[in-house]
Amino acid sequence: MSSKNKTLTPKLIKKLWFAFGLLVLLMGVSYIFITGYYANKYNKATIQQVNANVANHVIAEKFSNASPFLEDGSVNKPLFGDLMHDMMAVNHAIEVYLLNDVGEVLYSVVLNHSKNAVTKTVSLAPIKKFIASNGDIFIEGDDPRNPDTEKIFSAAPYNVEGKKGYIYIILTGEDFLNISENLLTSYFTQLGFGATVLTMIFSAIIGLLSIWFLTKNLRLITNTVVDFREGDLNARIKNPEGSDIEIFAHSFNDMADTIVDNMEKMKSVDTLRRELIANVSHDLRTPLAILKGYIETLQIKKDTLSEKEKDNYLQITHDNVDKLSNLIHQLFEYSKLEAEQISPIKEPFSITELSYDLIAKFKVIAQKKEIILTLDCPEENCMVYADVSLVERALQNLIENAIKYTNPYGAVTLSLNNLSKNIEINISDTGSGIPATEQPYIFDRYKQVDKTSKQGTGLGLAIVKKIMDLHETTITVFSEPKEGSSFVFNLPAYQGQ
Repeated sequence: MSSKNKTLTPKLIKKLWFAFGLLVLLMGVSYIFITGYYANKYNKATIQQVNANVANHVIAEKFSNASPFLEDGSVNKPLFGDLMHDMMAVNHAIEVYLLNDVGEVLYSVVLNHSKNAVTKTVSLAPIKKFIASNGDIFIEGDDPRNPDTEKIFSAAPYNVEGKKGYIYIILTGEDFLNISENLLTSYFTQLGFGATVLTMIFSAIIGLLSIWFLTKNLRLITNTVVDFREGDLNARIKNPEGSDIEIFAHSFNDMADTIVDNMEKMKSVDTLRRELIANVSHDLRTPLAILKGYIETLQIKKDTLSEKEKDNYLQITHDNVDKLSNLIHQLFEYSKLEAEQISPIKEPFSITELSYDLIAKFKVIAQKKEIILTLDCPEENCMVYADVSLVERALQNLIENAIKYTNPYGAVTLSLNNLSKNIEINISDTGSGIPATEQPYIFDRYKQVDKTSKQGTGLGLAIVKKIMDLHETTITVFSEPKEGSSFVFNLPAYQGQ
């Protein structure tokens, strides 16, 4: 069976069936116990209601003709002997107790000859409650032979020859309980078996329909996940809002979009990596080839070359060593920035002083190319809150780039503008400009606009962009072909304490 046909794992189905079966079993057991409890209670309540006036009848029939007590105050046993014979003719399960006015048992008539001893006292609270309600409510009282249990009863008060008390009749004696337990066991065995069979049949039907319905959306999602895993990157869960597990559906769709986006980014990164390696290899090869050529020339023709030619060759060699060193340094610097190994250490510093230092530093280079390098800044000292070394590196790259692509007799200007909360830095030149089609890509690593130029490594502006990202700001380019370019970014002004 292919993985695609396994819409749901057998383990999940088994767990669902187990949980459902356990729930049905618990429901069935609970139903039987609840039914038994209320059926038994109903049976007792019925017996008590039917026999509620038995105690009154005993008093009316027996005590009207004879006293329950003899002249010496003892119990009239012959009277209760006649009562026992009458009870045998009506109900063998009845137990009769003669109580005084404080609940003490004076005499008892029990037909089943139970070996259990009779307790000395019976609680009068249930008896009084029964008498007050005229037997209309279901209530249980003490069982004199089983002190830990309660049974239904009938009771009535008597007042004979100045002696008060109660006739207390247990309506469900031990014989009744034995018969009742046997009948109930048989009845509930049949009820339990029948109810269990019917419950299992209906539960199986309901279970099949319920599991099918509950897992409908899960099967759909599982199939979609399998399709995505097997290469269908466009597989998505349709109409996730209508799914029973909407959160999971949205999460999968978002995850799939993220995976596809990351795959595209990885492809793009891999393409850029190959281009970077190719371009770096080319740029490394060029100065190395020049170095090798001039060194070999010096070795071969050292006796025939004039001192001026030797100095010229050595200067060219020196210049190419600088280019090679600069390239390696930029590659190393960009790699650390891209790997997020550099964290900005922000502090207040004067961007005005830093700008004066950079102008002085690049003044000689600009003069060699006959380029006018100027600083345009307000009279007040501009303070910013940033990483001074990273900002210095970014300004160096921008000024160096501006001088590099500006023709002789041109101009490069570094401008500062205080915008209250921010300081705007603008590096503009009168160079050849950047074509509009190239402007969106100039900050990409190793993107060099002028393909015929032998200057630059294409990493200068990429490093600037990374530095701006670390400072959570953006850099914008404004350029027109043959009219020059301007690179503008903002840094937060230091407000002081």
